[in-house]
Amino acid sequence: MYLDALGAPDEICSVFGSFADLKTPYLLGHSAHVARLAEGAARALKLPDHECIALRHAGLLHDLGRVGVATGIWEKASPLGVLEMEQVRLHPYHTERMLERSSLLRPLARLAGLHHERLDGSGYFRGVGGSSLDMPARILATADACAELLEDRPGRVRVTADIAAIQLRKEALDPDALRAVLQFAGAKHTALRKRRPAGLTSREVEVLRLLARGQTLRNIAEQLVIAPSTAHTHAAHIYEKAGISTRAGAALFAMEHGLMD
Repeated sequence: MYLDALGAPDEICSVFGSFADLKTPYLLGHSAHVARLAEGAARALKLPDHECIALRHAGLLHDLGRVGVATGIWEKASPLGVLEMEQVRLHPYHTERMLERSSLLRPLARLAGLHHERLDGSGYFRGVGGSSLDMPARILATADACAELLEDRPGRVRVTADIAAIQLRKEALDPDALRAVLQFAGAKHTALRKRRPAGLTSREVEVLRLLARGQTLRNIAEQLVIAPSTAHTHAAHIYEKAGISTRAGAALFAMEHGLMD
């Protein structure tokens, strides 16, 4: 099923995933995060190499359909209304339709479109479960659910992998996929916290994340309890070290180097 998907280069999938994530600052880095969790879990479960690669690509592409839903819905902190939730529930459908239009990405369409399904059929957009979901689909759904909890969202902050495990066990997710994703999530987060590209200091990485999410220098100073002039100095150093000059460039740099999750 996924053999033809190997023709989709990482670069193309990554560009499309980053485009989808630019829909709102809350999503920056989400697609790459899901891709890492999905591929890591698949390799831990010893899936064939072509399925591991397909999961990486599908993870990068799974949220393309978000672009068809109003930004205000994704950024709403209060509970969504019925009509708003219906739009949200259709974004996997939009993803699948968009990928179906490309001969290169078509082999990934159905897998990417299944990323919100659950084993008991309570997911969306198809509402299928059980034998209708193969292991790659189960892994992708689990990776997406886990990544969302490990990231900031409107009205709430990210949780630890341990807290995510408690919450995810309440959902109808595949137990093997869940164990593999959670194990990989804990290890990956430790590694990411230690990585500082372009010679950035730990404080500069913190400032970069906030810049990428659209925070003003005054807000950054307040959140990090530093002087506004210090926040300005950190921002100047970040731009110089990373070779960027705009906030959009900061967002792309942070996503490319896995600093947003």
